[in-house]
Amino acid sequence: MKSAELADLGQQLRVDSVRAADAAGSGHPTSSMSAADLMAVLLAHHFRYDFDRPAHPGNDRFVLSKGHASPLLYAAYKAVGAIDDEELLTFRELGSRLEGHPTPRRLPWVETATGSLGQGLPVGVGIALAGKRLERTGYRVWVLCGDSELAEGSVWEAAEHAGHEHLDNLTVIVDVNRLGQRGPTRHGHDLDAYARRFQAFDWHTVEVDGHDVDAVDRAYGEALSTTGQPTAILARTLKGKGVEAVQDREGLHGKPLPDADEAIAELGGPRDLRIEVREPPAARMLHAVRAGHLDLPTWDLGEEIATRDAYGHALTALGTARGDVVALDGEVGDSTRAELFAKEHPDRYFECYIAEQQLVAAAVGLAARGFVPYAATFAAFLTRAYDFVRMASISGAGINLVGSHAGVAIGQDGPSQMGLEDLAMMRAVHGSTVLYPCDAQQTAQLVAAMAGLDGIRYLRTSRGKSPVIYGPDEEFPVGGSKVLRSSDQDRLTVVAAGVTVHEALAAADALARDGIPVRVVDLYSVKPVDRLTLRRAAEETGCLMTVEDHHEEGGLGDAVLDAFLDGRPVPRLVRLGVRTMPGSASPEEQLHTAGIDADGIAAAAKLLVEEAIVR
Repeated sequence: MKSAELADLGQQLRVDSVRAADAAGSGHPTSSMSAADLMAVLLAHHFRYDFDRPAHPGNDRFVLSKGHASPLLYAAYKAVGAIDDEELLTFRELGSRLEGHPTPRRLPWVETATGSLGQGLPVGVGIALAGKRLERTGYRVWVLCGDSELAEGSVWEAAEHAGHEHLDNLTVIVDVNRLGQRGPTRHGHDLDAYARRFQAFDWHTVEVDGHDVDAVDRAYGEALSTTGQPTAILARTLKGKGVEAVQDREGLHGKPLPDADEAIAELGGPRDLRIEVREPPAARMLHAVRAGHLDLPTWDLGEEIATRDAYGHALTALGTARGDVVALDGEVGDSTRAELFAKEHPDRYFECYIAEQQLVAAAVGLAARGFVPYAATFAAFLTRAYDFVRMASISGAGINLVGSHAGVAIGQDGPSQMGLEDLAMMRAVHGSTVLYPCDAQQTAQLVAAMAGLDGIRYLRTSRGKSPVIYGPDEEFPVGGSKVLRSSDQDRLTVVAAGVTVHEALAAADALARDGIPVRVVDLYSVKPVDRLTLRRAAEETGCLMTVEDHHEEGGLGDAVLDAFLDGRPVPRLVRLGVRTMPGSASPEEQLHTAGIDADGIAAAAKLLVEEAIVR
């Protein structure tokens, strides 16, 4: 296209953005209008994509990080013929594919859900890592950001990671329109302020007038020719460009234009230009490479092995069997044991350093490209990335998260290192799976099972060693549990998971010696929970007691309650968990102080069955 045609295409994208928001009665047309010329030049001259084959391995990838500018994205889809005008005007309607913020659940051309600002570039880094280090098909990743979201720390985690990895297949286009939601942004139109920041992370930068289509065209060409560095194109634009009543004016964010018909006329009226996007180069489709039968490690009964160790060994074995499995870690691989995978499969190991938001975002980006990522760090530190976990669920991303060093059982390091909220936060994620193994054998089986699940999968591992209590042929279906002690005379059921399983078994043995038989259930699948086993235990023993190395709120106890939400009577239920703020102490002292060791469980059980001895 010539310059005049590119400018005309930009006007069409503005008009259609205005029309879509007007039809919906809501949306962000002014944020779309500022970036319209940037989008027009990209689509017409530089983007390589087959919209009939969104999975084509040679396709460039586009991420709209400023997801509220979805009218612009949908206007672009219309311009390339992916949707028609009738569908464009269903924007934000019930059942429409054109949601307020785009998601890959609804549209095959969307790489990741956006809308929580500051996430598009981190996920784009993950996609670019896949392209540069694993697929090597030559596709380029383009990310369109707003200037407001550059206040988010996650953007700079991503910028540093991309610079460190020399991701010259990544270009971020920053729509510097000066205005945020409530007023001016921190740096306004100071492009040099943004350039200095990107340059500090070893990016190539280009400053440009975002409404000069020829200058934008040259900037994109410069990005394509830059090697060894990612490129940031910093484009000075005007919010609401082209309509005097809204252009560069405050107070209009997230609102349809006051007079859409007048605005459309000012923009030159509706158009119906069609763009022939460049075809992607021929490329080989990514396939999972399977080296052979999965040979998981096994251990002898009674052997003392930490579940974090079992995770590292099992993941390494899984990586040998499956070429689509990748591992990520947040600079704690010697603790999470992800380093074992790194030694065997260095080409599929990604060190994300102490940047948990980028850790999860990179996993989402790798998953978008068909890989099966396992991302590990301390359970406590995953709280920093929780918004990325939430958005990954909205994307429908399939990622495996592993939180080690969970609970007070880690000992002397103290509460800053103790994951005591992780079960609650992961259970709350839509469609998630939450697993908490108690021994090495169980851990290995669950690590392998996670690879075949959908959605967000979370595995909780422990720092300290624990005895192997299951044989190598034992099976652990997701949604199941194991009854470890049972009799017809059981007075109550102790439900435990992870480290408390071993404490519960010791308590059951002590209680049996005192003539109090109790049932013990290993609830390794915290979500989905084994409702049938729990209901049977409640009917047969009359009382359930949960024991968890976690805060009482949202963890194992609440998971057990899920088995009784169908209207049936809720059984007598007592929850033992971490009720106070821990300090530094040995693991044994920590469990005892929290009342979740064998002694605490036995004492609580005696009270429940009214067998407490008054001394």
